[in-house]
Amino acid sequence: MALGRNRRRDRSVDYWPGFVDALSTLLMAIMFLLTVFVLAQFILSREISGKDEVLNRLNNQISELTELLALEKGSKQDIEDTLANLQSTLAVSESERSRLQSLLDSGAGNSSAANARVGQLSGELEDARQAGARASSQIDLLNQQIAALRAQIASVESALQASEAKDTSSQVKIADLGRRLNVALAQRVQELNRYRSDFFGRLREILSDRENIRIVGDRFVFQSEVLFPSGGNDLNPEGQVEMAKLATAIIDLAKEIPAEINWVLRVDGHTDNVQLSGNGRFRDNWELSSARATSVVKYLVSKGVPANRLVAAGFGEYQPLAEGDTPEARSQNRRIELKLTER
Repeated sequence: MALGRNRRRDRSVDYWPGFVDALSTLLMAIMFLLTVFVLAQFILSREISGKDEVLNRLNNQISELTELLALEKGSKQDIEDTLANLQSTLAVSESERSRLQSLLDSGAGNSSAANARVGQLSGELEDARQAGARASSQIDLLNQQIAALRAQIASVESALQASEAKDTSSQVKIADLGRRLNVALAQRVQELNRYRSDFFGRLREILSDRENIRIVGDRFVFQSEVLFPSGGNDLNPEGQVEMAKLATAIIDLAKEIPAEINWVLRVDGHTDNVQLSGNGRFRDNWELSSARATSVVKYLVSKGVPANRLVAAGFGEYQPLAEGDTPEARSQNRRIELKLTER
């Protein structure tokens, strides 16, 4: 009866390690996504910094051109006022000339004085006309300069608007890139989880009748006594039979997983906490656990499993499933674990 209870305990499912591994895989995927996103943000920030410098230069140019335009408008107003004064003076001179001409016509005695006054007014009138012509030329030149300044300001404003539109477009592209990365990453995780579920489903069918094989979370656990002799790393005949079944399942599954999913089967070796004697083949439990994991990997490769889909790792006694120094706890800790994961 005690033996039966112990076996039922051994067959109990402990989902906690599998949950921890699944959470670790998700965290690694999130860290990868954040790294890509931060890199994209860094590249965008450098590009935006350059655009900000261009925008500042454009704004400075607009300010300078606006000041020049204000100065030109002030000069134009001054010249227009001068022209108005000259035109007023011209009108007064013409009126005075007409008055004198009428006096000249009416009084012959005063003709010499009137003629002198008319000559003087004619000279002043001619001077006023020339000054008006010069003022008109200056106004035309100022109008041309103002038109050129307005065209230059319009060009700078157009460049500024184009730069702002490009910056907005870059922000939209970054947001879309982040969204697509999230979707792609979620799809990869879902696909790997689906194939992991298929893989373990097949192994359950093949290995469900074995008492020394357990499922712990998302890993298959083989007790070392099933595969290896005590203190050795060479697969015994019974272990070779089990690994041959495993190799067949892996080969069938590899045909269905898409090539873009970079998956591997990790083979982890674990030992108990009993230290090895210095006279054996291995100096410590690190070497023993690594040698056993490597033996399983090499045997799977010999049965046709692609070598690039296998990883061997040794953990010694430092990742126990059961705490304590009892024979039962040490037996549980001497094991080989198989886990399908992403490289």
